[in-house]
Order: sequence, then C-alpha cells, then structure tokens
Amino acid sequence: MHIGDGGQERLNTGTAHSARVYDYILGGKNHYEADTVAGDAMVEVWPALPVHMRANRAFMLRASRYLARERGVRQFLDIGTGLPTSPNLHEVVQGTAPESKVVYVDNDPIVLNYAQALLNSTPEGRTTYIEADMRDPDAILGSAEFRDTLALDEPVALLVVGMLHFIHPGDDDHGLLRRLLDPLPAGSYLAATIGTADFAPQEVGRVAERYAAEGMPMALRTRAEAAAFFDGLELIEPGLVQVHKWRPEPDDEQVRDEDIAMYGALARKPS
Repeated sequence: MHIGDGGQERLNTGTAHSARVYDYILGGKNHYEADTVAGDAMVEVWPALPVHMRANRAFMLRASRYLARERGVRQFLDIGTGLPTSPNLHEVVQGTAPESKVVYVDNDPIVLNYAQALLNSTPEGRTTYIEADMRDPDAILGSAEFRDTLALDEPVALLVVGMLHFIHPGDDDHGLLRRLLDPLPAGSYLAATIGTADFAPQEVGRVAERYAAEGMPMALRTRAEAAAFFDGLELIEPGLVQVHKWRPEPDDEQVRDEDIAMYGALARKPS
C-alpha cells in the first residue's frame, strides 16, 4: 500500500477533529491549532480528561493482549484507529504472536499521512490501513485490504474503542455495529468502549457541550444502554465495567472512578 500526501489535500486544519484532539490531550504531536484550542477548553472544564483518555487506551491494549495470549486470536479489525501512538495494536499482538494480522480503519485524512507507522508489521504477520467511516460498513467490508488480509474462516477481533459515543442512536448505532459483526465467524470477539456520564455527570456534560460546539456531538449512554451493544454475545469476565476495572494490571495508572467516563467490555460471538 502506498502512503503519500493524498490525504493532505482533504485536511480541514481549521476545524478540530476527534482523533487529533485525542492525540493532543495524550501528548502527541500530530494536531493543529484548532485541535489544541478545543482540547485545552475541554481539559479546563474537566481536568481529569487526560486520565480518562489514557485509561481508555490502556483498556484497548489489555484487551488485545488478552485476546492474543489467552484466546489465540490472530486477526484484528480496529475501527477508529486514530493517530499512531506506540505501542500500537499490531505491536502488542505481534509481540505475542508475530503471525497476527491487523486491519486499521479511520476516516481522518491525517491518519493516512502517518499510517506508515501502522504498517510496520513483522515478516510473519501483516498490517494494512483502510480510510473509511464506521457509518459505511460496506466500504470497510468490501475493501480489498479487508478481503486480502482477514480470513473469515478464523476468528476476528473487532475493536471499536472510543468511537461509539460519536455514533448517535439516530445513526442506527446498533445496526452499524451488527453489520460489522455479522460477517465475522462464530468465535470472533467484540471489544468496545462506550462513553457515559454516569460517574461525573456535570463535568462530562460540560465536555460533551465543548465537543458539540466544535461540531462533534456526543451520545453519552447509561450502563443499560451500553450493555445493549453486547446483546447476543457472551461477555468475558468481568463483563461491562468502567474501563480501568477491566482486568487491571499491576503497573496500570491508579485512577478514581469519577475520573473515568467510559464503560468497556469484551464479548465473544457464540456458535
């Protein structure tokens, strides 16, 4: 796959984008002034936002490592990849199983410009990148990159981390997720995080208002609403919990419940 400057022509650097705001708040370098202004405003209304974002990413790394080590999964489809941040998903899973294959998906042209870092696979495995929107599952599932990388006679882990709060019920949120899951074989997995205001309603509500003001409206969900995304799937212990409580590791950052506004879970597609 050729990575060039094609995405640069379509970048709107004057408007904040969720992937670039996320990069800025996590201490990355791939963002623009609009993203820093938006990020600073969000952190001002909720100073715990960086802690929350780090916990969300840590969940993704733990869940993918668990899938590779404990469940033998060797194929991963990551929706809403964001800008490369080491360790990336493929570095984690290929560190356990070098033959692992990863398909990254994002709709921000700037991610395409930096995607070479996502394609640095082991010789035994493979990584590829699709520029597409989660709201268009056919563009993902019908792409040559998807068809040529993932074999649908073996389990696939679908990761939708830090994405679903940008998909509103009016956008057929459950339907979109099911359209991505349906082609995957039995024994596949869904790892997802879902934004919530259950633990710090005032602070998180103000962050949501800032996101909306930047053209990124959010849909924050209760625990029951978050759980509905896993209907029909077999939840892996400890089930649906705040992301920092999902199989924590000894060296994880210690955080307070009220500083985390994200539920997370891993679930298996039954036979």
